[in-house]
Amino acid sequence: MGRLIGRRLLSLVPVLAVLAVVTFIIIHLTPGNPAEVILGNGATIGQINALTRQLGLDRPLVQQFGSWLVNVLHGNLGRSIFYDQPVLTVIGSHIMPTVYLSVLATLLSIVIALPIGVLAAWRERSWLDRFVTSGSILGVSIPSFWLAIMLVVVFAVALAWVPVSGYVAPSAGVGEWLMHLILPVVVLSAGQSALIARMLRDGMIESMKKPYIRSSRARGASEREVLLFHALPNAVIPTLTVIGNSLASLLSGVVVVEVVFDIPGLGNLIIQAIDNRDYPLIQGIVLVFALIYVAVNLLVDLSYPLLDPRLRHNG
Repeated sequence: MGRLIGRRLLSLVPVLAVLAVVTFIIIHLTPGNPAEVILGNGATIGQINALTRQLGLDRPLVQQFGSWLVNVLHGNLGRSIFYDQPVLTVIGSHIMPTVYLSVLATLLSIVIALPIGVLAAWRERSWLDRFVTSGSILGVSIPSFWLAIMLVVVFAVALAWVPVSGYVAPSAGVGEWLMHLILPVVVLSAGQSALIARMLRDGMIESMKKPYIRSSRARGASEREVLLFHALPNAVIPTLTVIGNSLASLLSGVVVVEVVFDIPGLGNLIIQAIDNRDYPLIQGIVLVFALIYVAVNLLVDLSYPLLDPRLRHNG
């Protein structure tokens, strides 16, 4: 297990390094000058040039990247140009809504997908199986922004069951907090639950064709025991991979959902940072997203030996 963790952590270094270089180059080649955004339309060329030098944006890109990389290695993501605060402070003040959204959406996806996937595998080629297969295709195809708008029109505007937009912290009351998050969570979990259900269904159908399933039935095991205690544990392992990989689409969906529902999370923050040409903040948020993604996939990899003892001796 220790060697497995070590190999996974070492493999993250080149991934994060390439991501940092690509992100830095792309955002610095984007047209626009942060100094112009900060000073506004009435600023003179001299004022813009002076602020550009003050921010260090007149230096060659190689020097700027080197300085940023040295600071990152020392745990300093720089200072936000627009907020005039440390990037870590700005990210810390916006990260919790995104964490709440991602965790709740993932939990809802699993709660929905688990029984549906098991039932579809149990009733293979039935109307339920066809419904799950078709629903999974539909779920991953619907654009999140369109689904968000439709849910707002129906449940927030027409029925007035939930707020149209906005966010409150859990300290304001769990009920009020959930009322503001329910629509964004449903939007985020729609495609994810459909994908997880489909993969779990396929994995269980494959598992139920194995010889050990026939042996369990021959020993008198009930269909419930066969499904839940024999087929399901083996189908969960490949499904976990899907859950980890789907986090990438979940993080990208967070950006759209937070903008539509006006939630002050990292997704909304990175859009504002792009509009303001806040280079250090953009780089910091992208790095945080990357770390979250690789950390989740690392946890998924480490869970395999716990679910399948045969893998413990291969690490």
